[in-house]
Amino acid sequence: MRLWTLLNNNKSKGSRVEGIKGWMLLSLYLFIPFSFNASVFAQEPFFKGKTIRIVVGFSAGGGFDTYSRAIARHWGKHIPGNPAIIVENMTGAGSLIAANHVYVVAKPDGVTIGHFIGGLFLGQVLGQKGIEFDARKFEYIGAPVKDHVVCAFTKASGITSLERWTNSKTPVKMGGIAPGNSTPDNATRILRSALSLPTQIVTGYKGTADIRLAAESGEIAGGCWGWDSVSATWRKALDSGEAIV
Repeated sequence: MRLWTLLNNNKSKGSRVEGIKGWMLLSLYLFIPFSFNASVFAQEPFFKGKTIRIVVGFSAGGGFDTYSRAIARHWGKHIPGNPAIIVENMTGAGSLIAANHVYVVAKPDGVTIGHFIGGLFLGQVLGQKGIEFDARKFEYIGAPVKDHVVCAFTKASGITSLERWTNSKTPVKMGGIAPGNSTPDNATRILRSALSLPTQIVTGYKGTADIRLAAESGEIAGGCWGWDSVSATWRKALDSGEAIV
């Protein structure tokens, strides 16, 4: 999971420089708070009265959304100027639509952040269709967690262990988001290939929240994505035993 803001592109340079200085300031403030001096605090007027927008590439209720809203709740208090911070969900194509929006549509003025998967950058290198951004022109801000991918299933699916998955007589339906650049799709494909697991990937969900709901309704058995996300957004089912990792 990554947070990015636009460093520059081919748009006019009118407000770009001040905006980028603002985000450089923000990065220092977040990760090296003890390094401030008077000249840094002189930048306060840039964020004062402004609204920072976090564009999340997945649906509400999933890991990316949960992390972004937690950040938005507290971040503004620690930024000189105390800007308001809002979260906007922009789903589609495994967060590619959000990434393209931040690059093509959003102004490079330092107040728009994209929260989308870093795997999209590999897609640019590999010539993936639909990519409209230049990854080199995004400024990396940080990541809320370090992911450790797990596979979670509902108890009702009957897949309560790797052994049961391996011995399933029918393909186990697992949720995906977008082929080629999302964790649920890639992790499941790797497991299927490496362990010869009987698996059918049902892709096209807008985020892990939708995968979770589909599993709970019996549409699929489960999905594979980051433990920090699973444990935060599926906590009640995990505690009750209705969901199993």
